[in-house]
Amino acid sequence: MVSKTLLNQLNDLEAPLCRAASLRGEELDTQRFFGIVSRLGDGLFWYLLMALLPALYGRAGVTATLHMLAVGIVSLVVYKLLKHLTGRRRPCDQFADVRRHAPMLDLYSFPSGHTMHAVGFTAVLLTHFPDIGLVVTPFVFLVASSRLVLGLHYPSDVLVGALIGGVAAWASLVVLA
Repeated sequence: MVSKTLLNQLNDLEAPLCRAASLRGEELDTQRFFGIVSRLGDGLFWYLLMALLPALYGRAGVTATLHMLAVGIVSLVVYKLLKHLTGRRRPCDQFADVRRHAPMLDLYSFPSGHTMHAVGFTAVLLTHFPDIGLVVTPFVFLVASSRLVLGLHYPSDVLVGALIGGVAAWASLVVLA
């Protein structure tokens, strides 16, 4: 388990990266762009995609949607547990020179739920429909980047979120095999 001491040490190590990313977010066009990406990554994009899959792919789309929902639920349980156990403050709350450029969904930053779901859902999608990868994969990187630019997460939050989403998707594939 990730200890609070380790996270506090990471805070200091990652502070320069957080400051640099936040500085990029100072430009209004950048804030708007990544704010939209973040909002879409908050669920809107994924829910719309899950609703469209059955219409586009029939039974295979229903299967993929249910698979995505299962990975999302498992990931969410791990996410909630880690948020509760670690209580890591967001960089915008930790450092005066890291500004928050978008609303927070909750108080704590570890791990990034946006990145977790983006990676987990995309891994499932690529398994069922590899042709969607050209559209969805760049969006994953934009969602992950948005969390840093908007001052809401540390790089390690994003990396651990991606790891949780990826492991949940991989485990679901092992179980289903």
